[in-house]
Amino acid sequence: MADQLTVIVLAAGGGTRMKSKTMKVLHPIGGRSMIGHVLAAVSGVEPTRVCAVVGHQREQVAPHIHECMPEAVLAVQDEQLGTGHAVRVALDALDEQQVTPVGGTVLIAYGDTPLLEGRTLRWFAAEHEAAQAAVSILSGVVDQPKGYGRIVRDDEGDVLAIVEEKDATDEQRAIREINSGILAFDCDFLTDAIGRIGNDNAKGEYYLTDTVQLARAAGLTVTAFPVEDVWQTEGANDRAQLAALGRELNRRIVTRWMENGVTVMDPETTWIDADVVLAEDVTILPGTQLLGETIVGEDAVIGPDTTLDDCEVGVGARVVRTHGQMAVIGAGATVGPFSYLRPGTILGARGKIGAFVETKNAQIGDGAKVPHLSYVGDAEIGEGTNIGAGTIFANYDGVKKHRTKVGKHARTSSNNTFVAPVTIGDGAATGAGTVVRRDVPPGALAVSMGQQRNLPGWAQTKRAGTPQAAAAEAAESLPSESDD
Repeated sequence: MADQLTVIVLAAGGGTRMKSKTMKVLHPIGGRSMIGHVLAAVSGVEPTRVCAVVGHQREQVAPHIHECMPEAVLAVQDEQLGTGHAVRVALDALDEQQVTPVGGTVLIAYGDTPLLEGRTLRWFAAEHEAAQAAVSILSGVVDQPKGYGRIVRDDEGDVLAIVEEKDATDEQRAIREINSGILAFDCDFLTDAIGRIGNDNAKGEYYLTDTVQLARAAGLTVTAFPVEDVWQTEGANDRAQLAALGRELNRRIVTRWMENGVTVMDPETTWIDADVVLAEDVTILPGTQLLGETIVGEDAVIGPDTTLDDCEVGVGARVVRTHGQMAVIGAGATVGPFSYLRPGTILGARGKIGAFVETKNAQIGDGAKVPHLSYVGDAEIGEGTNIGAGTIFANYDGVKKHRTKVGKHARTSSNNTFVAPVTIGDGAATGAGTVVRRDVPPGALAVSMGQQRNLPGWAQTKRAGTPQAAAAEAAESLPSESDD
């Protein structure tokens, strides 16, 4: 490709049909914003410089673009007067920044085409340069071209014009080859032509596509290259279209992982974000969502009915019916069912977080277990320790959060409450129902309950006339074992 490649991404439109306070190009799909996907594709062509044109809600869009691509130059289109005007604003901004010398090829992309791929842009730019064209159009052949500009060719197949639907004749509306909006230009031609575009059309806007007539009038080459995968050029103007693109993107992501050695039991109910990383021989069961930058190690089994967001799962781990966010699950560990792993949870190798357990900011050591019905917050649990069912780590005193530390190979009983800050030493134990308010030395047994007392006849006295009292009276009338 040419030594100089400039990419201009148009992202200034309002997107009113989204009916949202969020700018259209910022709506998420597959774990990234729509424009985030486009910028990732743009990065794939290794451009010399990139300019993004912002307008509506630029206070939202501009910081996000710089987060995705810090080197991008931003151009502000205060008044949206069409694509030709937007590109003129971009070229002016690039010249003011003096980022690189002007020349080479200029690609025009749109911020709402999230299925666009870098390899397609590379192919398109290479075809444009090989044809030595002034203007090239990335086109597509579709069954339902309504709403798109049509590619008008002569009898030899050369491109004559792009005609917008509102300006097209009935014959032109029947054309099935459509303009995706993604264009390639010789930079010198574009710099000259951009100031000569008029706005004599139905919308009174400056159409970038009018450069086709200008190039033809100058005797320059205009080409169009149909892309087989038209989905890559599809935009989203409302939430229904966004959902359709999301389903297609997810289908592609899931298929790619299956082709790379991942077992997906039910692709229809499995959602995987674009930045998720899966090893070979991972198994994903139905109803699973892997979101954000989740990483899953070899031979791990995830699901069914599990959502992991920005989590790390080790080799051979098993995660069942669990919701996890920003958690680390060690190799060979087991989680679930019905577990809730909040940020800061780290479960060691071969550890266990069992049924109806919630954890937060908790480090649980190798081989340690929290099997049932517990809340573990702001805690450190040592290697090989077992936490009894129904245990609560009482980490909040009403003002501040405090930590609890349980040592290695400790054994705590059911229905314990650890009132932080407190430390339970290595090898220590606690009795059932114990409320631990003071540190427990290593090897010690902590109990907080007094000796059990039985009050005979309590039900008959305090609950007279109730089924409880009647049952007690009937039981007392039965002969005791000592009477045999």
